Amino acid sequence: MQHIDVFIQNGVGRITLNRPDVLNSFNMPMAKELQQALDDCAKDKMVRSILLTGAGRAFCAGQDLAAAIAPGADIKVIVREQYNPIILKIRNIEKPVVCAVNGVAAGAGANIALACDIVLSALSATYIQSFSKIGLVPDSAGTFFLPRLIGLQRATALTMLADKITAQQALEFGLIYKVFPDDTLMAEALKMAESLAQMPTKGLGLTKRLLNASLNNTLEQQLDLEGELQAEAAKTYDNAEGVKAFLEKRKPVFKGE
Repeated sequence: MQHIDVFIQNGVGRITLNRPDVLNSFNMPMAKELQQALDDCAKDKMVRSILLTGAGRAFCAGQDLAAAIAPGADIKVIVREQYNPIILKIRNIEKPVVCAVNGVAAGAGANIALACDIVLSALSATYIQSFSKIGLVPDSAGTFFLPRLIGLQRATALTMLADKITAQQALEFGLIYKVFPDDTLMAEALKMAESLAQMPTKGLGLTKRLLNASLNNTLEQQLDLEGELQAEAAKTYDNAEGVKAFLEKRKPVFKGE
């Protein structure tokens, strides 16, 4: 990996976007490496949660425009082969994905962050749907998640006006979960990811499947799926261990199985 750093410890697969000289903006090689890192973390049984962040002063500034206008570059290919697989992998990995937004999150970078399960932010971080500034439309599921997170009015304003918002505004809008001082963000994010990794992650993965389905299901379909996946969760080792630990008045030791 040349543009992505991956470090696994205490059940957490920490993935760091590492092109700080260009604010971790994406070119095709970095996108492919991130896709591979997500696949590897999904398959590795030692990885029970994932933490995504950026190196340097930015989380991700979106697309590397130099790569986008290079001879032979095709924007449709860039969207379909770089970004769409990343969003689908983040949503379909049945493990918790925490994002620590350590700086600017712009364009596709912002939308990749918002696709994660839990988004934590440095106080100095900013968020911007920068596409309209160069005559483009939001991609990387921005038009899917933004209206669902903050409503159509705010989603329309942010995408059309390309307003830059602060981490505190993002928190107030409901875009992200928590904000921390810059110097404590990574410690807090790692603490959360490690805590999630010790939880019954099989059940958390099934919860994520339910939340994904809820974006499109009717109430009746969602109730049926809850019953089906509850039955599946009840058969897991972690459920048996949780019940046994409760009855024995001790702390459970979950395995994610």
